Amino acid sequence: MSTREPRDTDVADKADKADKANEANEVNEANEAEAAEPAPVPTVTTTEREGVLGRSYRALSIGIVSVVLLIAFEATAVGTAMPVAARELDGVSLYAFAFSGYFTTSLFGMVLAGQWSDRKGPLGSLATGIAAFGVGLLLSGTASVMWMFILGRAVQGLGGGLVIVALYVVVGRAYPPKLQPAIMAAFAACWVLPSVIGPLAAGAVTEHLGWRWVFLGIPVLVLLPLGLALPQIRRLASGPPDGAVPAPFDRRRIRLAFAISIGAALLQYAAQDLRWLSVVPLVAGAALLVPAVLGLLPRGTYRAARGLPSVVLLRGVAAGSFIAAESFVPLMLVTQRGLSPTLAGLSLAAGGATWALGSYVQSRPRVEPYRERLMTAGMVLVAAAIATAPSVLIEAVPVWTVAVAWGFGCLGMGLVISSTSVLLLKLSAPEQAGNNSAALQISDGLSNVLLLAAGGAAFAALGGGAAGHAVTTADAATGSHPAAFAAVFLPMAVVALVGAWVTTRVRAVSR
Repeated sequence: MSTREPRDTDVADKADKADKANEANEVNEANEAEAAEPAPVPTVTTTEREGVLGRSYRALSIGIVSVVLLIAFEATAVGTAMPVAARELDGVSLYAFAFSGYFTTSLFGMVLAGQWSDRKGPLGSLATGIAAFGVGLLLSGTASVMWMFILGRAVQGLGGGLVIVALYVVVGRAYPPKLQPAIMAAFAACWVLPSVIGPLAAGAVTEHLGWRWVFLGIPVLVLLPLGLALPQIRRLASGPPDGAVPAPFDRRRIRLAFAISIGAALLQYAAQDLRWLSVVPLVAGAALLVPAVLGLLPRGTYRAARGLPSVVLLRGVAAGSFIAAESFVPLMLVTQRGLSPTLAGLSLAAGGATWALGSYVQSRPRVEPYRERLMTAGMVLVAAAIATAPSVLIEAVPVWTVAVAWGFGCLGMGLVISSTSVLLLKLSAPEQAGNNSAALQISDGLSNVLLLAAGGAAFAALGGGAAGHAVTTADAATGSHPAAFAAVFLPMAVVALVGAWVTTRVRAVSR
């Protein structure tokens, strides 16, 4: 037995070694098979590969862009029809209120839309805004007295404020971040065609059909884009953001919205009437406006705090300085260089194309790392354009200098304005996109009226009223008040340079 036991052990050992070898071979073969299999490729959904005109976004993109296009046509056409409407309604003395009525109600609409969109989604705000816009057009187009016309303009402003903020929320919720610059560029491009042919088309309609059809023709055209956009908004962007608990309406913000609207109206009125009695509405307007602005804009906006506050401030600085200066360009060309109103307006037409070009450039993925530098360059172009424009007050400077300068200025505006919209959505939590979009639009609109009021007051104080009267006389070139125009353009160029500094603070502080 003793001699057999070792032999049995040897056999067992050999069997064990064979089993282990087989197991090792099986493991190696399995590892080799796994290694031979290709690594799984991360799946990319069809939606992520699509552009703004891909199947998932086509109807929505066409619908909301068409809405912006129609609003742009209305905005550019109204200026042409308004003087005729005011004369026929015997309301020339109330002419300015047709503009200020739109602006003051739009400010309230922006705040309301921000609250509404953050809590229940942008669908209700957008549909109500477009309906109000259409009702306002109908009221203005059928008005028999000037106050009814002004009421229509106020209803239009409420609708416009509801629409613009709701559209920003739609973009933030329905489109992935990589597509948001492209759709913002499309919004900017919507103003190219209207800026060129809008005044001419409105002039032809006013002359052959009457000014009322400039207002009555647009509501019908809105039906098609609404039919395309609203079902897609309901599918992609309705309701509060996923996982977010909607807060109740902030009544304090609504009260501040009333205050900012009334305060802005009072300031506009004071700027139009340079008498000692105007100090009363001036002080009252400022008393309402200052606390309302501090309550509605992000904390730190007035001191250009880094990140979102500077983005909101930059929007106001850029839009206010540029629009305030642009408003005086046609008047300067008519009264100082003898151009016809049509030629003076057409001198700015090329700006629509360069603005769209700037918006397109900022939308390219390759430039995303350089967005802040592009914005700085854009504000420098804006400041240079504004500073160059009054050079045509010198007879030796050709008038086409303004057209060239304004083309570069609009290029800069395209880079800056669309970029502020992109950065705002990037820096906003989904549940805050509505309120922050409202703040951006308030900064834009409020700066327009404040800087226009300041520029208008300086213009009138230096004798600009005589130049304005020259437009209505046979000899339009007799207005000789270059200092009044310089008092508008040069301060606005300084404001634009301040905007170039603000662009260095739009990047949020990393934590």
